[in-house]
Amino acid sequence: MLANNTSHANKPLRIAVLVSGSGSNLQVLIDAMQAGALPIEIVGVISNRDDAYAITRANDAAIPVAVLSHVANGKRMGIKTFETHASEQLTAWQPDLIALAGFMRVLSGSFIDNAPAPMINLHPSLLPVYKGLDTHQRAIQAGERHHGCSIHVVTAELDAGAVLTQALLEINQTETADSLQARVQKLEHKLLPWTILLLANKVLSLDTSNETKASYLPALPLQLFMNM
Repeated sequence: MLANNTSHANKPLRIAVLVSGSGSNLQVLIDAMQAGALPIEIVGVISNRDDAYAITRANDAAIPVAVLSHVANGKRMGIKTFETHASEQLTAWQPDLIALAGFMRVLSGSFIDNAPAPMINLHPSLLPVYKGLDTHQRAIQAGERHHGCSIHVVTAELDAGAVLTQALLEINQTETADSLQARVQKLEHKLLPWTILLLANKVLSLDTSNETKASYLPALPLQLFMNM
């Protein structure tokens, strides 16, 4: 097994990243890639917004970018049109993994099932609780003691795929949604590269359908407690 892993050591994991906003998690991956800290190659970035700062981050790193934001009449690109163009672009890039990092459109089951690589999503809650939006405020209002972020396999059902990893922290008594968001974002910047490292090194598998239950291995999700 060690020999097999060694034979693949020089082959980086090809990653495509889908974004909608500032791209801080994309920047973490770019920095780790450029430093040689992660065995990855970011083969392309797709943004569904033409004003996303993530585009600048990708351009600065000379990473190919596809902006699928608007159609000729200036209106927002419909999801079917977006998925058609995104599918063509992903097929051209041929990634090993597709990472949704702050990507804010819901993808269809057909698009997910026919993608050229498995997809993971970074979600700002401890799934399965608080799927969807406004996760930080909802956690505070519910009186939760802990909050954090999760990386899960993308499926047709929103935020419902197998959870691979999580990072969590304690919620302070004086916490606001904004302060909690800032703290969780620091967790995200640790969790995403850690998870991708585990995937690249075959420690984690995205094939959870026939997962072998070994008593000597921890059950998923793997968790980091980081009270940042």
